[in-house]
Amino acid sequence: MNDSLPEDVADVLALVLNPDEPAHVALRRQVPQLRVQSRCKCECGTAYFELDADAVEPAATGPGTVVAADVQLFTETGECPGKVLVFTQGGYLSWLEVCSWSDDIEVDLAAARRWLRPAS
Repeated sequence: MNDSLPEDVADVLALVLNPDEPAHVALRRQVPQLRVQSRCKCECGTAYFELDADAVEPAATGPGTVVAADVQLFTETGECPGKVLVFTQGGYLSWLEVCSWSDDIEVDLAAARRWLRPAS
C-alpha cells in the first residue's frame, strides 16, 4: 500500500467528484484515507483502492458495486475518445477506471487530467 495517494489519481478524483452532489461530497471525504492498492498493467491509469472503512463514513451510493461517477472525456478538438468511471462498493471508493474508445487517441490518466480541466 502506498503512503499517500498519487497526485494524478487525487487530481482526477477531485475533477470528477462533483462538490455539489451529496454522495460525491461524502466520497471526497474518503480521499485523504485512500491508498492505491494496484494499477492496471496496460498503463491506462486505472487504479484500485484500499481504504480503512473504520476511518470514514460510507457515501449514500447504494449497496454492492456502483458507478458513482461517469464522465466523458473530450479533446481540444471536441472528440470523445473515452471516459473516466469511479466505482464504489458499499459506499466506499473502490476504483477509478480510465476507458478508451479510440485506437487513434491515447487515453490514459494523464490525458484525462488534461481533458477534464476547465479551459483557461
